[in-house]
Amino acid sequence: MHQILLSLHSINRWLVLLSLLYSIYLAAMGRLKQLKFTANANFVRHVTATISQIQLLLGLSLYMISPVVKYAVAESDNNHLVSEHVFFKYIHIWLMATSVVLITLGSAKAKRMETDDQKFSTMLFWFSLALLVILVAIPWPFSPFTNRPFLRSF
Repeated sequence: MHQILLSLHSINRWLVLLSLLYSIYLAAMGRLKQLKFTANANFVRHVTATISQIQLLLGLSLYMISPVVKYAVAESDNNHLVSEHVFFKYIHIWLMATSVVLITLGSAKAKRMETDDQKFSTMLFWFSLALLVILVAIPWPFSPFTNRPFLRSF
């Protein structure tokens, strides 16, 4: 079960990043070119929020059964301020949950705005902020705290 969740979480990460990047691009173009907030833009906004929420659910499920997190609970090592275990137990989970909240807030606020420019501006601000948080919290292969491959397989 752990390996399946880990693989799904890894694959869905790319869907979150791609949909978020596309949403940000769409919002920036909408602002710059003063475009209409079409049904397509609304669909992209909604799908981006939904994919990120699915990713959070996968992540929380993984968090509950992760041997890395279980080890961090069992073993309190104060010699390393930020170790792999601390990263996944605290930093990754909280930053990613925060990013999903930012995306959800941005999506809900954009949906309720009156003008097209306000909708694009709201999406651009909140989704960009969420992207920055996500980029900090991803366990990149080159990270000094922890490293994971770009993609896991089943």
